[in-house]
Amino acid sequence: MTTSSEPNFLSMEPSMEQYVDQTAAVIGLPIPSEYRAEVIANFARTAAIAQLVLEFPLPPEVEAAPTFQP
Repeated sequence: MTTSSEPNFLSMEPSMEQYVDQTAAVIGLPIPSEYRAEVIANFARTAAIAQLVLEFPLPPEVEAAPTFQP
């Protein structure tokens, strides 16, 4: 049993720095130290834009397409 003073690691989100570092490591992409700050800033911008899209309300009758067909 956890108390309110104990961290809940299942609900904790990584910082943007941790996300970039861990993702780069998983896909084997080295990020030179001189570019790391800008990569993190770009990920933060991208996340902010994505949040706008995710928060956009859709009417109940809208269904997600199962596959994309151009």
